[in-house]
Amino acid sequence: MTDAVWKPQPAQVRFLRRPEYEALYGGAAGGGKSEALVMEAVRQVHIPHYRALLLRKTYPELSELIAKSLQYYPRAFPGAKFNETKHRWIFPGGATVEFGAMHRTSEKAKYQGRAWDFIAFDELTHFTWEEYSYLFSRSRPSGPGTRVYMRATANPGGIGHGWVKARFITAAPPATRIVSEMGVRQPDGRIRTVTRDRVFIPARVYDNRILLDNDPNYIANLSLLPEAERRALLEGDWDSFSGQVFTEWRDDPAHYHDRRFTHVIAPFLIPPGWPVYRGFDWGYARPFSVGWWAMDQEGCMYRIRELYGCTGDPNTGVKWTPSQLAAKIREIERDDPQLRDRRIHGIADPAIWDGSGGESIADIMERAGVYFDRADHARISGKMQIHNRLAFDENGRAMLYVFSDCRQFLRTMPALVYSQTDVEDVDTAGEDHIYDETRYVAMERKLLPRSARKAVPTAFHPLEDRYDEGFPTFAARAGYGP
Repeated sequence: MTDAVWKPQPAQVRFLRRPEYEALYGGAAGGGKSEALVMEAVRQVHIPHYRALLLRKTYPELSELIAKSLQYYPRAFPGAKFNETKHRWIFPGGATVEFGAMHRTSEKAKYQGRAWDFIAFDELTHFTWEEYSYLFSRSRPSGPGTRVYMRATANPGGIGHGWVKARFITAAPPATRIVSEMGVRQPDGRIRTVTRDRVFIPARVYDNRILLDNDPNYIANLSLLPEAERRALLEGDWDSFSGQVFTEWRDDPAHYHDRRFTHVIAPFLIPPGWPVYRGFDWGYARPFSVGWWAMDQEGCMYRIRELYGCTGDPNTGVKWTPSQLAAKIREIERDDPQLRDRRIHGIADPAIWDGSGGESIADIMERAGVYFDRADHARISGKMQIHNRLAFDENGRAMLYVFSDCRQFLRTMPALVYSQTDVEDVDTAGEDHIYDETRYVAMERKLLPRSARKAVPTAFHPLEDRYDEGFPTFAARAGYGP
């Protein structure tokens, strides 16, 4: 009896056994992710018409996957040949395993019209949702008898961090099957419900005994990384990662009521004298963002409500017209107890005044009774204003807070990463619409960095008992709680 060419470790076995259509494996460094992906790709090569595709963001990044395939495939399948020009293995029966890349979203066109039984993404957080979801259309049987499914590996961080986290990490506990239902209209007009399932299988370096036996110092190497990278790569922390723009961000439910060292707080009743701003970033095919911000005497911003035009798929807009959006804004400002009967100052991207294609978005919304002023669009200055506001003082107080029910802000803002071409700016390929709307409002009342500010006495604290005495809580008034 000959030795096995490759024997999976326990965490890899848990990943390889999953029956779901999509499975994400990893979430930290050193878990044996790439190796598991390369070996999963050859599960069906005994079927002559089987086709597999393994993707990385760029072709140079494929070198690790190709090296692993060269290590295992010829030994496991004598007669298998690798075509270096086409980055493709051809197995004796005719099955193929191909290595591909998608450096830009436009490159998805090169996969058009083709089909693969197995599609895998290595380092999924390097891809956008648009790039990943497009491959669903290429995921179909190449012939009878094959299993059709998708697999991926990932570490925290990268342009796709936000959507990967939302789709796999926060959607359910690890190893829990997540089921999505969709209605598909049939030719006869009837709607048929179809389902797809997915799962996240975690793995960390501690799950890779072979690596640790070969290199006992690898954990020490990870421990020496800067805090954000260490927490992400060693501990699998999806709230902290390399490339994160707003590393100051903290979300601590234990302090939602005393708001110390957290930017997320429990909703409360906004005092009548506080001005309210309506920030706006337009989107049609991409999401629009409307955020209502109250500002106290010190200039501290509180996000009290939001309206985000997303279909549910990341970075995909609902395609509302300006008139539809204006009507919804008016409805909210009429009915919301926090906004009703207040003078609201609208601040918007100057681009909405562009009338080159006809009547401008601003003009259409103004006719519907929704008004905006032009925002200061300075990108780097606006970004620094948000950094200044997120900084905590010695008592754990910040100058920007977000109500805990503003879920789209909590999903997208912490996940923003830096641009690869403009290293001081946010990557605009990400879901940055709420960020843009936020910086428009922040630029209305600029703050110095925390170290350069002088303390200003506050007349009252909005969360102190003496202010809330005699009032029902805002959560109760707005119907958010008992």
